[in-house]
Amino acid sequence: MNHFIDTHCHLFDEQFNTDRDAAVTRALEAGVTKFLLPNIDTQTIQPLYTLADKYPDSCLPMMGLHPCSVFTDYEKSLDLIYKELISRKFVAVGEIGLDYYWDVTYKEQQIDAFKTQLKWAVEMNLPVAIHTRNSFDDAIAIVEEYQSKGLRGVFHCFSGSIEDAKRIIAAGFYMGIGGVATFKNGGLDKVLPDVPLEHLILETDAPYLAPVPYRGKRNSPEYIPLIAQKLAEMKGMEVNIIANKTTENAVKLFELFSD
Repeated sequence: MNHFIDTHCHLFDEQFNTDRDAAVTRALEAGVTKFLLPNIDTQTIQPLYTLADKYPDSCLPMMGLHPCSVFTDYEKSLDLIYKELISRKFVAVGEIGLDYYWDVTYKEQQIDAFKTQLKWAVEMNLPVAIHTRNSFDDAIAIVEEYQSKGLRGVFHCFSGSIEDAKRIIAAGFYMGIGGVATFKNGGLDKVLPDVPLEHLILETDAPYLAPVPYRGKRNSPEYIPLIAQKLAEMKGMEVNIIANKTTENAVKLFELFSD
């Protein structure tokens, strides 16, 4: 059986409240051995910890403040997030970034929160999981400012152009490939064949962005093999090569088996 790592899923989300343990079991049976869990805001910290403590070998937490949770009192939220970051072990600072999709009222605050958390990541020698929606140009420009400081990480839910991919690679970052890769008009079929596998990792973003044939339904980590299969088709490779390399990439980026 192929082994996979879901590098970005929100299994602690309330959409899994009725069958969370079953979802973990189904994913493990599908060959998904680890689930990396990005935090959202101060309200999700406790559900995140509960899940990570129940499955310490497979459910690995990140800590960060999502851009859609940045409001006028964001500095207070950041203070709480920082206290958590220094209180226990995390695989990354995340989910952080910029989101201009719904509203740009707090754009400047988002940028400040993003930069603050990137500084923490550099100081703590942790990778970052970056969310960008309608904001890639600003986000990559900020990341490039930190490049010389050893910042590393992933642009989660990558759906950009080949030019975007080249900038991400030049910054030493990975691209998180999820359900969008399976969408008929997702556009990644024109991009991913030209992106070296060395720069790709797999993710679901569960419960969001379920791959075909489950598009529009709740996403779940057990669907990672569907994303891998689509990526294999795009790149003309065997799926076991995709599984092995993306797992190797995730282990390297998040230092999953080091003390």
